[in-house]
Amino acid sequence: MPEPHPAEKIRTGIPEFDMILRGGFPRERLHLLEGAPGTGKTTIALQFLLHGRRDGRRGLYVTLSETTTELRTSAANHGWSLDGIGLFELVPLEARLDRQQSVLYPSEVELGETMRLITERIEADDPELVVIDSLSELRLLAQDQLAYRRQILALKQFLHGRRCTALVLDDLTGPNGVRELHSLMHSVVSLEQIERSYGAARRRLRIAKMRGAEYQSGWHDFAITPGNVLIFPSLIAGEHQPDFDPGTVSSGLPALDELLGGGLTRGTTTMLLGPSGAGKSSVALQYVGAAMERGERAAVFSFDETFETLVQRSAALGVDVADAVESGRLGWERPNPSRLSPGEFVWQVRRQVEELGARVVVIDSLNSYLAAMPEETALILQMHELLTYLNNQGVVTVLILAQQGIVGNVQNPIDLSFMSDTVVLLRFFEADGEVRKAISVVKKRTGVHELSIREFRLFPEGMQVGPRLMDFRGVLTGVPSFDGSRDALLGGRNEAG
Repeated sequence: MPEPHPAEKIRTGIPEFDMILRGGFPRERLHLLEGAPGTGKTTIALQFLLHGRRDGRRGLYVTLSETTTELRTSAANHGWSLDGIGLFELVPLEARLDRQQSVLYPSEVELGETMRLITERIEADDPELVVIDSLSELRLLAQDQLAYRRQILALKQFLHGRRCTALVLDDLTGPNGVRELHSLMHSVVSLEQIERSYGAARRRLRIAKMRGAEYQSGWHDFAITPGNVLIFPSLIAGEHQPDFDPGTVSSGLPALDELLGGGLTRGTTTMLLGPSGAGKSSVALQYVGAAMERGERAAVFSFDETFETLVQRSAALGVDVADAVESGRLGWERPNPSRLSPGEFVWQVRRQVEELGARVVVIDSLNSYLAAMPEETALILQMHELLTYLNNQGVVTVLILAQQGIVGNVQNPIDLSFMSDTVVLLRFFEADGEVRKAISVVKKRTGVHELSIREFRLFPEGMQVGPRLMDFRGVLTGVPSFDGSRDALLGGRNEAG
């Protein structure tokens, strides 16, 4: 007996959805798309039929929950036309005055009659792709669960005999989660909409089952925009194996490179840690400018700073951000915290790396990233997966984490240093009646670094990193003791850059 071949797959018209499905829905099978009202079932189903139309496949949309006018209006809102797709309206609307044969009254007709009308229309149109919206209406017509299951099983066999690929929708309004039909389906896709305490709701989906076919498990965020369904597959860092030269990159400041033992290593993550205003974003911008000087693309994801503020600050450091963005050497994005999902953020980063070739990525800041999605429970795990992916891609990643407090007892809002290969600590300290800044490296996995503490300053001559603060004690406390000469400080006779 010959070996059975894997079922051919039908693409959905949503590239990232096809990626999760590993090519699309298996052909000539019955697939279930389930989710509460408003999760996006109809929009995904319409995309499925529209893509089939572009490929020359006949499609039929059987609606028991909306009128054809409502369907056409929904499609028009996305800029789509349903011309060329069969629409069969079978809606129980008792208030209709013009009672046509296509109008079904559940109090008058049994489930079997409804199924007969559906199968007759399918025989008449002879479609390759069928959408039935929704099973909840059929469930209401059934006298009992056994009769309902038998009718759906009969429908499944009928569609298979017609060589149809069918997508049936269910809004989960029945009892007990209405999962009694999962065993009859070849595939089950579950959709969810999660309401936030503030901002836009978050949508996500998962493949609950797919018989005899590979797919990407887990939850995947998605968004519906005019004309598009944007799905953001969850990141699997292990699928992206390292293939790069693990060299070091310079900041463009010899003294800062010395502090870091020669520079930052490609394929590593560096965390800049310190209180607000200590210069973390400016240090990150120094690496961005150095990357562009080398002819490499950089990307900055700024949750906190506007583009106008960044342009002003970068000019003082000798980096023309506006020109770099316009010329394509720098990617700058400001994620909207009230509308962002973790999956969308990961996809934005991946686009900068895979499509646009970014070799330095700055995330400013982790505080805002975590605060933007307080309802999420796995943000740290997702960030860890993202950083592993960036390391595998050979990217130099710079994370910024603001500590609570200014001087003295400065505390971390959350300990994320374990995710970083290098940790750079920035502090304020008082000396000679002035508030100054200090920088030190407390961790570097990929090599030896200086154990010293150096002073640095940002303006007005741009970033400067001074010599070791040999004559100070307790700099990291913010109020050090000083038993040397003022020449050890920047502005004295022994400056270093």
